Amino acid sequence: MSAASMASNKRVQAWSPWVLLAITIALWQAICSAFQVSEFIFPSPARIWTQMIEYRGVIAAHAWRTYWVTMAGFGIAIVVGVLLGFLIGSSRLAYAAVYPLMTAFNALPKAAFVPILVVWFGIGIGPAILTAFLISFFPITVNIATGLATLEPELEDVLRVLGAKRWDVLVKVGLPRSMPYFYGSLKVAITLAFVGTTVSEMTAANEGIGYLLISAGSAMQMGLAFAGLVVVGAMAMAMYELFSYVEKHTTAWAHRGSQMQ
Repeated sequence: MSAASMASNKRVQAWSPWVLLAITIALWQAICSAFQVSEFIFPSPARIWTQMIEYRGVIAAHAWRTYWVTMAGFGIAIVVGVLLGFLIGSSRLAYAAVYPLMTAFNALPKAAFVPILVVWFGIGIGPAILTAFLISFFPITVNIATGLATLEPELEDVLRVLGAKRWDVLVKVGLPRSMPYFYGSLKVAITLAFVGTTVSEMTAANEGIGYLLISAGSAMQMGLAFAGLVVVGAMAMAMYELFSYVEKHTTAWAHRGSQMQ
């Protein structure tokens, strides 16, 4: 494939999400206008935008609170997820013993932990940070553990013959090999972290987008509620794109196949 064709394909891929978003918004607005859908049932994009401009100060304050609380919980999830994933992936016994238990824990609805966390830590940032952590550390742990546990036995045998110790194999080969898994898990976990924070704020906070959603819904301001949802989605998408950018510039070797298409 020529360089011009590759550049054209990259431009199309870069613009395709925005084109799809524009089409979706236009269709949404057309349906609301054509069928005169009540804003109390399903507000139009125009109404959401109006409410977003009108309450931009309030939304910004709640969004900032949700953002930094989410980042705090997500940061803890990265540290715990990497350490636990390294522990599980570096030992076959640990992998066999811990992985099924973690899978069972991940199946538990994290929203059910919020009332317990409120009893332990009270209403405020504590339950929100811990909920974001609980819901987002599992993908990170699993991907790190999988990257280490699936290291080819033949490669490990060759490295052992060359004098490499188990620690050397894990740190110098296993961890770099796990980086694509790690970045993939970050892009999944960050969206889950925002979900965890928002759910917690809906029941155990007096600030944040989750609290804003409950307040706006109680006041029948559905445009404001949808504006809050849009802001959460925008923050999650921004963090997703940030991790994608870092991934492409640190693990380009793992994406060389896609670059040749």
